[in-house]
Amino acid sequence: MTYALIGGAIIGIAASLMLVLNGRVTGISGIVAGVLRPIKGDTLWRSLFLLGLLIGGFILKIVRPESFESLSLNMGIADYAIAGFLVGFGTLLGNGCTSGHGVCGNSRLSVRSMVATMTFILFGVISVVIFKLMRGEV
Repeated sequence: MTYALIGGAIIGIAASLMLVLNGRVTGISGIVAGVLRPIKGDTLWRSLFLLGLLIGGFILKIVRPESFESLSLNMGIADYAIAGFLVGFGTLLGNGCTSGHGVCGNSRLSVRSMVATMTFILFGVISVVIFKLMRGEV
């Protein structure tokens, strides 16, 4: 069994539990938006959820540092800033992120989420090709 399969199963279980136990979709952009625009009584769980993501990443870095080796893209800070802006813009434009649409929406058979997920994948592929062409790697 691969780590990707285990990770995918854990994500699926976590998203299912969030929906069944709390009636909430585990879309990271929605969770972040709820922290940035707090509503009384609805911020603590969001903050703890995001903290858990960060702590999980730090634990993975300690336990399996090789998981981060392929992340060296030789990009400058401006590249990361532009990428972050584009991801944020796409999240607003798509009314959600890959976790909300790709994991939660598709599992609920939402046509909008299926279209959004296919769009995310298509433009992800296009972005990689353009990035590699610009760097002379293709």
